[in-house]
Amino acid sequence: MALAVAPGTALAQKAGMTAPTRPLIIAHRGASGERPEHTIASYTRAIEQGADVIEPDLVPTKDDVLVARHENEISETTDVAQHPEFAGRRTTKTIDGQSLTGWFVEDFTLAELKTLRAKERLPQLRPGNTAWDGKEAIPTFAEVIALAKQHHVGIYPETKHPTYFRSIGHPTDTLLVAQLRAAGWDSPAAPVFIQSFEVDNLKRLATMTKIRLIQLVAAKGAPADGAAPSYAAMVTPEGLRAVARYAYGLGPEKAMLWSGATATPLVHDSHAAGLKVHPWTYRAENVFLDPRFRRGDQPATHGDLVGEIRAALGQGIDGFFTDFPAIGAEARARETK
Repeated sequence: MALAVAPGTALAQKAGMTAPTRPLIIAHRGASGERPEHTIASYTRAIEQGADVIEPDLVPTKDDVLVARHENEISETTDVAQHPEFAGRRTTKTIDGQSLTGWFVEDFTLAELKTLRAKERLPQLRPGNTAWDGKEAIPTFAEVIALAKQHHVGIYPETKHPTYFRSIGHPTDTLLVAQLRAAGWDSPAAPVFIQSFEVDNLKRLATMTKIRLIQLVAAKGAPADGAAPSYAAMVTPEGLRAVARYAYGLGPEKAMLWSGATATPLVHDSHAAGLKVHPWTYRAENVFLDPRFRRGDQPATHGDLVGEIRAALGQGIDGFFTDFPAIGAEARARETK
């Protein structure tokens, strides 16, 4: 049965379906500043802290089940290295032109993955999160959907390395659309955004579903599928108009909003092209903050994340990714009073 989402309801407002709305708080990998990322504990914490949308990055298992991991190489986020039964699975692969050695989700069945436990990816910066090491399993996309429905929040899945997975017989776009349809979601009114750093898979998705699509872009580099010469070319006024032909919004790296302390025209130009703007990723630690908002010289010390988010909100962004949804909620409340 489809989840009914009527315009004007709290869920509709959370999913950005009514106007005017407050900017969306997008929980980046859950409340990953306080719990190991992409775990039910992290997503639940984000919901408790006021997130409007939770973000699962998706990769497929050997038996084509979508699970929530930031990367298909899982040695940094699970205890797989401590499982002698999987020692022979360690291998080297080339993913989007980068050589990686480790253990890869696509070499495990879901049943095998469920024997692993998550751990904190950034223990030097977030030592408190290690208290949850070993306590959480890798969640399936179905489990994330069920959690979101239970708490009436949206979801913001990212298809990771779609061209690579398509090349090895795991068409993640098809798996994603099928699962969203099974959940009753296949319209612009659904509390869902689909995001990707690649271009051709978003264009393909635009022919497969009516769910809103977000084109991710970075300050450097180009899409891994070679569909554009650079991300820089995609964020010119002409490039943004091209993106708007298949996408609902743009997800730029947050540094792209600024040239020093001066706002770039990116938000204005995106809106002029008809695109919403959801920058990523707002984190509290000094190492991740714009220099203007750092406090002290220790990388792990928390700086003025509220100030950095408020500065972006002042440019008129429509939502933002953050590892710290509670701080994001504070910043939005102070900026939108």
